[in-house]
Formats: sequence, C-alpha cells, structure tokens
Amino acid sequence: MLLRDAFKTATRSLTHGKMRSMLTMLGIVIGISSVIILMSIGQSAQNLILGQVQGIGSNLIIITPGAPSGKGFSPPASVQGIVITSLKQQDVDALQREPSITAVAPLVSGQAEAVYGNNNKTVSYQGVTADMFPVRNLTIGEGLAFTKGDVDSANHVAVIGPDLANTLFGPALSPVNKTIRLKNVSFRVIGVLSKGGAGPFGVDQGNLVLIPITIAQKQLLGISHFNTIIAEASPSYDINFAKSRITFALRQNHGITDPAKDDFNIQTQADILSILGSITSILTLFLAAIASISLVVGGIGIMNIMLVTVTERTREIGLRKAVGATDSDILQQFLIESVMLTFIGGVIGIAFGALVVGAIYFGINVFNPTLGWVFAFPLSSVILGLLVSGIAGIAFGIYPARQAGRKNPIDALRYE
Repeated sequence: MLLRDAFKTATRSLTHGKMRSMLTMLGIVIGISSVIILMSIGQSAQNLILGQVQGIGSNLIIITPGAPSGKGFSPPASVQGIVITSLKQQDVDALQREPSITAVAPLVSGQAEAVYGNNNKTVSYQGVTADMFPVRNLTIGEGLAFTKGDVDSANHVAVIGPDLANTLFGPALSPVNKTIRLKNVSFRVIGVLSKGGAGPFGVDQGNLVLIPITIAQKQLLGISHFNTIIAEASPSYDINFAKSRITFALRQNHGITDPAKDDFNIQTQADILSILGSITSILTLFLAAIASISLVVGGIGIMNIMLVTVTERTREIGLRKAVGATDSDILQQFLIESVMLTFIGGVIGIAFGALVVGAIYFGINVFNPTLGWVFAFPLSSVILGLLVSGIAGIAFGIYPARQAGRKNPIDALRYE
C-alpha cells in the first residue's frame, strides 16, 4: 500500500468516528498544553528574577561576612540568623581607596514595625549610606533621598517603599514630611521609592524602609559592624580584577594569610545571575517533567482506544488481507492513525497552551502591572510538544498496530 493511500484510509477512519477521535486526543491535548504552560511560566519567572537582579546595578560586587561556602551564591549571614562581625568601617575605608572601585556602600538590616497613627506594618529596614541609591539604581518617585550630610549628622530621616506608603498613608495622603516610628524611634519621611519588587536577597523593596546607617547601627541595632558591603567596580577595570583587589584588601585588614581561613565571602553580579539562572532552569525542567506525566496517561488512553478499534475492525482487517494487504500494510495503517491522533492533539495542545499563557500574561499585567511580568513562549516548548506527541503516537500505537497486522485473515473474516 502506498503511503499516500494509507494516510487517506487513516483519515477516513478517524473522521468516521469524530467523537471518539476527539475524546482520544483529549489526553494528549491536556498533556501538551500543560507542558507548554508550565515551561512558559517558568521561563517568564526566570526572566523576571534575572531582570530584577540585573536591575539592582551594574558591575556590582557583594561582600558578606562569614567563610565562603564553596562555589555559588549564598545569602548574607544575617539572613541565615548568624551574627558575624568581621566587616568593619576600616574595610570600607580600604575599599574606598582602591582605584578599581568607584563606590562602596555598607549596609545593615533588621525588621521592625513601622507605625503611623493607627496604621502599622512589619517591615524590613536597611541602614545605608547615600551612595547606596546610585549603586543599586534606587530612584525616588516622590520627595528626595537622604544625603551624606544626613548620614554623618545621624539625622532621623527615612525613604520608604511605595507599597508601605500606601499602607500607612493611603492613596490620597502624601507621606513626605510625615513622621513614622520604628522601634519607638521617630523618622521623618523625606522620600518614596519609585517602584517596589524584589531586591537583593529577596527583600521586598515595596515595603522597605531606608534610613541613615549611623542611626540604624547606634539606636536600632546597637552594633558597629556591617551585614553587607556592596562595591561597584570601575568600568575601566575588569570586574574579576576588582574582585581580586577587594580580596587582597580584606585579607590584609583581617590579617589573613591562608585563603582557607577567609572570614568574608565575595560574589559578583555575574556569579549571582549564573546561579539563579541554573536554579530557575532546573525548576522549569522539573515542572515540565511533572506535566509530562499527563502525556503518558494520554498515550495509554490512545493505546487502549486503538486496541478497541482493532477489535471492532477485525472483519475489515480480514477483508483487506483477503484482497492482498500484507501484515506491514495493516500495521502501517493503524500506526499512521495513532500518530495522526497524537500529532493533531499536539498541535491543538500547543495552540491552547499559547492561549492560556497569553491570558495569564494579560491577567497579571492588568491586576499587578508593577510586577513587570513578561510574555515568554519558548520555541523549545513547541518543538518539545510536537516531538513528544509524535513519539507518543509511535510508542503507544505500535502494539495495537502489530496486533492488527498479525491477525489471521480466515479468523478475521469469521469474526462476529
């Protein structure tokens, strides 16, 4: 039998039982669309996370206290609940003298209840210097950022996130020049950040309070060390060279001669992006693998229906063999039917998955436009969907097709 004739015969057979064909394809449609949706959502989430990390500043080098924990990115010791006091003002002074570094911004952090009138919210606060705003690309939507003079004079001023401003003051009242309290210490709000979103180490910048580092150290935390130091490498130098110079300066300050005894950890922005990219890629593949389970279920459904079809068409198989059809002709016909079912189901699944991804993108951007969710429809998911549907058709169609091809023509003609 010619391949063209086999396709025509298979098409007639599938269109003859339209409802059965549609229900048989349903499992493949659901499976492929699940893979498409989860891979697209995973890619969108990956783009969002990496975009937010890239948005905190360029050529950044993040220094945290504590011994390095091997390769990869690790959060600050303070985030892990470990108090390490190895980063001091002398380290900041040494880095400020380094030509390969253009800016140095130390940071301390904590949590407290922000209070204004009868409104309150538990927030993260950070004590920073004025250099932190340009280093992390923090822009002010209303009011002003505090200055070096505010930090040196330990002025009780604060810059808050836009979400916190809305929670404490509402949409109608301007927060600027209003007074809030953190740990019973009063701060005058002088500015509001232009946007929220996740910052370094997962801090919600929408509900963040930034205050002068001198006030945070002396009055809120009672410490003299830093939780983190963020340095910006000069464009004139390679960032790895700047990293090596920071390592040299800190070892000299801390009296460390054995690199294995480092009491600080240094990561570049490229290190963070690499690790985050690997993690999100693995999670995306994991989600796709889970969704692929439905493909197996759909494939088994197709195999069962094809076995039933072979039984129902036993007399037809006998007639075909009686007029000269070979075992391979019968096998080819039923295998083509199986592949057509899964392939058509795969195409419908891809289209449905794209529609759902578009709806998710539209919904997120309507209800939460500040999130910055981007539409991602990776070509790899389409190729994977078509490839898997084709393989499923062959894998789950071979057994019923072989059963049909092996039928004895005499027995098939006698079948009632």
